[in-house]
Amino acid sequence: MNTPALRNIRSIDLRNGYVDLTHGSGGRAMAQLIRELFARHLGNPYLAQGDDGAVLPAASGRLVLATDAHVVSPLFFPGGDIGCLSVHGTLNDVAVMGAQPLYLTASFILEEGFPLADLDRIVASMAQAARDAGVPVVTGDTKVVERGKVDGIYISTTGLGVLRDGIAVSGAYASVGDAILVSGRMGDHGMAIMSAREGLAFESPIVSDTASLHDMIAGLLDAVPTVHTLRDVTRGGLAATLNEICQQSDVGMLLEENQIPVSSSVAAACELLGLDPLFVANEGKIIVICPPEDASKALQALQGHPLGREASLVGHVQTDPNHFVQMRTGLGGMRIVDWMSGDQLPRIC
Repeated sequence: MNTPALRNIRSIDLRNGYVDLTHGSGGRAMAQLIRELFARHLGNPYLAQGDDGAVLPAASGRLVLATDAHVVSPLFFPGGDIGCLSVHGTLNDVAVMGAQPLYLTASFILEEGFPLADLDRIVASMAQAARDAGVPVVTGDTKVVERGKVDGIYISTTGLGVLRDGIAVSGAYASVGDAILVSGRMGDHGMAIMSAREGLAFESPIVSDTASLHDMIAGLLDAVPTVHTLRDVTRGGLAATLNEICQQSDVGMLLEENQIPVSSSVAAACELLGLDPLFVANEGKIIVICPPEDASKALQALQGHPLGREASLVGHVQTDPNHFVQMRTGLGGMRIVDWMSGDQLPRIC
């Protein structure tokens, strides 16, 4: 982000102003927006270099790179907003590769007429999430498009991390007999979005679980370096993520319904709306697949972290040429947990 010195120019009106096309034109208005809004919140020595890219210290080890785009609606929801979500989502993609996130980049596409107050709030949230995670945003870009071409704001982030020695995790490494764990309750983020979107109120409010998970994952890998597969449970929920892993690893899975944690509020909301919590997204939960003899250590490591207190052992990997995810229901029957058909909850991340 380039931040040239500006003189004798009135400050932008962050309370009552709006994004206009000049904010993406490459001229003074754009430089002022970057300096007074983006750099004010996201500023750090790398961003302050003011060049077209950031010069970073050399990293020792294998590098992991992940990128993600964020188009959530509504932009603000119980427990978070598109700003912190854009940090958490990409950091988690790096972390579930077994890597320690080091740096982030950010790209913003803004709609003409978007309130500057909302933009300021979003960037402030993003900056706080990056500070809390200890991972700076080191470079970025801003574009403005005509009114109606974007739904307010889209954010794309890229994360760079370094993979520790001795760790090799992949969706292709799940093995027959492995234990399957989840780090907490399923469906919180997706149902928080839906409750905000539909104006639904419940006795216990549903709050998004959006969070950066790399500290929890680092502790898990310290305790259990033999973990085979890590995956964050996002779009498509637990069902889609496990089906994906089954295809990658050429295996099947058996889940125990009674062991899958779902809050009573999420369960009630899903029942009301005709949704299945297994297909509803999270933004702060992971799947862990590890050798069965290490399952208790993995569970203890997860539950010892504030973000994993409700972790649970939910099933195991089995031989299945059809790559089915099956589930033993609370009534003792069996059902197939198939890929989702269509999209239960569009625009959630």
